[in-house]
Amino acid sequence: MTASMTAFAHSRMPTSWGQLSWEIRSTNHRYLDTSLRLPEPLRTVEETIREHINKQLSRGKIECCLRFQVDRDKPGAMTINSHLVDRLTEMANEIEKRIHESSSMGVTDILNWPGVITDDGIDYSSLADTTLDLLDDALQDLINNRQREGKRLEEMVRERLTGIAEQIETVRSILPEIIAAFRQRLESRLNELKESLDPARIEQEVVIFANKSDVAEELDRLASHITETQHTLTLKKPVGRRLDFLMQEMNREANTLGSKSSDIRVTKASIELKVLIEQIREQVQNIE
Repeated sequence: MTASMTAFAHSRMPTSWGQLSWEIRSTNHRYLDTSLRLPEPLRTVEETIREHINKQLSRGKIECCLRFQVDRDKPGAMTINSHLVDRLTEMANEIEKRIHESSSMGVTDILNWPGVITDDGIDYSSLADTTLDLLDDALQDLINNRQREGKRLEEMVRERLTGIAEQIETVRSILPEIIAAFRQRLESRLNELKESLDPARIEQEVVIFANKSDVAEELDRLASHITETQHTLTLKKPVGRRLDFLMQEMNREANTLGSKSSDIRVTKASIELKVLIEQIREQVQNIE
């Protein structure tokens, strides 16, 4: 199934110590490029997180942010560093004796002292397992969003392929007319010059012109690329790079078609082909 590389997913879960939440943002990129923002106590599972992402995704710039909001009302979520409190109190009393003044340090000052309130009561090992489960949920949501967007991109590509096929048929249909018009112009010119030319020579000139302006191969290759692109869209694997290559090949054929053009209608068809191909190519950049 065609999947877009542009998507967003968010998942959250309450735990015994607070709330965990993942935010995952995906944008287009040539390869898989993952950046992580994790709370310090949960960095122990960073490598495992990357493994989970690598199993699920193959391309895209992936920005993952994990947040853990401690619930201070949960029992055991927050603890007091008693040793540090005792040490601060002793130091405050010692200073009082030295300067012979009452200490201005109160309970609030002690609570706000770095390290007095700790999260030692949180089981980060258990929380890490929950983090990975929540990550899998967020990744699945991201994949679903990428596939929904990919479906829209696929429809757009197929629509443009139909337009390309119509231009190919238009050029095929006017080729005999172009050759006949050249024969008529050649004969008219000879009549104006009041010169006679052997019919065999006229036929030879027409054949030479037909060979120079023959675009049958280009049209056949374009048609073949359309078929291959339609097939690629049905594959159950990442197809972005293959589609990008096919668009390069189609654009090459459209350029050759324009360079061989001897009729304004073929020139216009070549331009329209390049416009349609470029529209597909722009969207293919977002396909995984």
